[in-house]
Amino acid sequence: MAHQDSTTPHNYPSSYSPKLTNDDLAPVKNPHWSWYNIFSFWMSDIHSMGGYVVAASFFALGLAGWQVLLCLLVGICIVQVAANLIARPSQLTGVPYAVVCRQAFGVFGANIPAVIRGLIAFAWYGIQTWLASNALLLVLLKFWPSLTPLTVPHFVGLSALGWICFAVMWCLQAMVFWRGMRTIQAFIDIAGPAVYIVMLALAVWIISQTGWQGISLTLSEKTLSTSQQTWQMITAISLVVSYFSGPLLNFGDFARYGKSMQEVCRGNRWGLPFNFLLFSVITVIIVSGTKSLYGQMITDPIETVAHTGNGLVMALALLTMITATVGINIVANFVSPAFDFSNCAPQKISFRMGGMIAAVGSVLLTPWNLFQSPELIHYSLDVLGAFIGPLFGILLCDFYLIKRGKIEVDELFNASKNGRYWYQGGVNLRAVAALVPAVVIGLVISFIPSLHAVANFSWFIGVGIAGVAHFILHPREAHVTQSSTLSSLVTGKES
Repeated sequence: MAHQDSTTPHNYPSSYSPKLTNDDLAPVKNPHWSWYNIFSFWMSDIHSMGGYVVAASFFALGLAGWQVLLCLLVGICIVQVAANLIARPSQLTGVPYAVVCRQAFGVFGANIPAVIRGLIAFAWYGIQTWLASNALLLVLLKFWPSLTPLTVPHFVGLSALGWICFAVMWCLQAMVFWRGMRTIQAFIDIAGPAVYIVMLALAVWIISQTGWQGISLTLSEKTLSTSQQTWQMITAISLVVSYFSGPLLNFGDFARYGKSMQEVCRGNRWGLPFNFLLFSVITVIIVSGTKSLYGQMITDPIETVAHTGNGLVMALALLTMITATVGINIVANFVSPAFDFSNCAPQKISFRMGGMIAAVGSVLLTPWNLFQSPELIHYSLDVLGAFIGPLFGILLCDFYLIKRGKIEVDELFNASKNGRYWYQGGVNLRAVAALVPAVVIGLVISFIPSLHAVANFSWFIGVGIAGVAHFILHPREAHVTQSSTLSSLVTGKES
């Protein structure tokens, strides 16, 4: 069954192979997303409990406020440029990330990057669902303290009430997803702005309690040397990019619905630099205020809200945070595996079934056990960058430097040996040869303690190694003049 946004007719061209085609993977014929929908997509990614903690942590690096804001701006501008570049092939063709991968990896080889991205989303979907269920658990305990006995760990590390809350959040997300991309679009259009309302209200309350004199843009008392400050700034920039690396890789899953590349670029411009900086400033006002009010920095938004002492305020704020977390989970960790797993067997796995495979698998992984150890969380983020960076580098190198910005949409669905993107066995072994060593190097860096500082740059290292290797292994094609040049995508303006 196709999701409701499928606008492609059932009569495909004769060259479309059933092994590569279904209504969800085929080109969108009537793209309808405006810049505001793209803007809301990024708001959903940023306005979460994870985004709050990340933004607050940058102000605790021992840097001056202007240095932190500069790092955030540079990092998010890199993300903006990368989003414009990765969006172009999907917006041109109307197909998702997994299908675009067929150009570089071969029509069947594309299952390799698709499954990698799908499995990463697989794990993070469960973790984000568990985080949202924790917030729901706190709301229930606030109003019904008698439920406390149900919070004792009961089965595979989770309490009875924990299981109930996890099941509720799991079902709510599945219901939103099951209704298709139009419902998801409507949900993220509401979720992002709703968090701003709560955060602004919380910031106003904090300022009313402390006054402006209680607010500081620097949340650390550490004194750093010039060289240490420089290194911290470079690290902060890298961390910003790494944080967004997941949704950035499969941004084409959403850019395919954009009315035009100009609309997509405009949405990226407002949704990333402008939105992220505003969110960060509001975050630091709140966190800085907690230091003045309570004598310690509180970077957990749930704990901050709990300190207000008002049950109704706490409930509304936590429910809004839950909504935001559900938003980022759906766009980053539900839609992606839905397309990715569907790409592996289009006639057997629909968009809906692909998403439900990820949802069911997330429960089997018992994500609360994966997230208990800070060391395990650190390794998870490093491994994420080690895989995603190389995939990103290969896709950009192949589309812009090897194929010269040209992509033939009908050939993406052609499984014949004469097809444009058919390689031996349907797999481009040269692309695989570029991917494997880049991933291995990234993993080695991640798991060697002495290289811990370098691991923060695993995404950039992966992009560079895989991109260069892919470029060396493939002959360049004849230059093709495009209506939008590489520079126009970087600046976000149509030529």
